[in-house]
Amino acid sequence: MTDLIQDIARRLDAGSVIPYMGPDMLSLCEPGKVPATPLDLATFMTAKVSVPHKVRNRLTQAAQFIENFKHRKSVVHLMNEAFASSPEPSALQLALAGSNAGLWVDTWYDDSMLNALTRVRGGSGWNQVQGLSQSEHFGQWTGAYDAQGKALDTLPVAPTHYKPWGGHSPAGNYLVSDSDYVEVLTEIDIQTPIPAAVQAWRTGRSFLFLGCRFDDQLTRCFARQIMKRSSDLHWAVLPNEPTRMEARFLEEQGITRINMPLADFSAALIDALQPALA
Repeated sequence: MTDLIQDIARRLDAGSVIPYMGPDMLSLCEPGKVPATPLDLATFMTAKVSVPHKVRNRLTQAAQFIENFKHRKSVVHLMNEAFASSPEPSALQLALAGSNAGLWVDTWYDDSMLNALTRVRGGSGWNQVQGLSQSEHFGQWTGAYDAQGKALDTLPVAPTHYKPWGGHSPAGNYLVSDSDYVEVLTEIDIQTPIPAAVQAWRTGRSFLFLGCRFDDQLTRCFARQIMKRSSDLHWAVLPNEPTRMEARFLEEQGITRINMPLADFSAALIDALQPALA
């Protein structure tokens, strides 16, 4: 395992690995700041607004109910409230921000990776691209921002912090309801919602999945489409035994499972990256 992690670190330093991060990256940050799982987020939202019992623990359906029977603005308000705290970035996020990755894919709504990039890279030389809800930005799939959060008229090139589901900062863009995802999924096979800069940078590169699960169709679909035309060498830190569908997805996409806790992998990768970051 040490040799594998050393190899991943070398590839990160060479700019040939793209970190792809999920909600469990928050397990390495200060606990309790923001919802750290879809269930946590659904619980937060449904504590504020009553929804039918059968959808109470289902994030996208609960958000859709609130959107239908309250207003889209109610969903955005709840999301902004849920992610208002700004988590201190973890040591792993800081290390990844300082690497030569060139593209960081971040599939949760919090600001922790954004904070890491700001701390390490400062207020220039990188950008953020977020997925946009069609209910608020019809016909526009992504919004782009510079390192200081100023909106950009044109989509930038790498280095890019890509949040395909949107994020809290700087503008409160969120894909969270059923209708949000239906709109994207009708187009994602032909890559329309995926920025050209992401499509260009991923070509021939490997993905390193951190804090992700692939135990539902939504996460598998996004990962599959974002990975298109990349290399055939990828890794996923997945300490939990994969479900049948997860195992099939890993095999189908050529993803090697790294069976160790994320905290242990984090410590080992940071050690391996130290010479490059010095």
